[in-house]
Amino acid sequence: MPEPRAEIALHAAKTAGSNLLFLREEDIRAAQDMLFFAYRDFTAGADAILDELALGRAHHRTLHFIGRSPGIPVSDLLAILRITKQSLARVLTALIAQGYVSQTQGRADRRQRLLRLTASGQALERRLFERQRERLATAYRDAGGPAVEGFKRVMRGIMDADGRATMDRTERLRTAP
Repeated sequence: MPEPRAEIALHAAKTAGSNLLFLREEDIRAAQDMLFFAYRDFTAGADAILDELALGRAHHRTLHFIGRSPGIPVSDLLAILRITKQSLARVLTALIAQGYVSQTQGRADRRQRLLRLTASGQALERRLFERQRERLATAYRDAGGPAVEGFKRVMRGIMDADGRATMDRTERLRTAP
């Protein structure tokens, strides 16, 4: 059984080869603290807007991913959010009733439900994004290019394979001619 303060070896990719980066448990705990505080502060501005509308973070995540993939099937959204059909149904019912999301039947499979943001939904998603954009833009600007690339590598390393695959698909669609 390793000691609680035992060093954990992590591989860090370098242009000249591979180096080992040794982090103590306290370094990992400090990173965990930073993730918790960053998440709290990152979501605070959007939470204030959502509170005004009697919506929550699940609504925000749903708006975000529908906005990023207009026409997304409900099944794909369920896979991304990893919530139950029942939970998503509650969220979508509210967003549809308030006029933020529309749903249509699939053309090939009429059982399929395709989701899009309405004009009101696009405006709300943009408003939520603007609240968080400045915080990210300032942090990226202050950190500089190499740190931003390092941050992206760390975040991808935290994600599971499905998350990385979703990000890769989004990037391919974004850069497709």
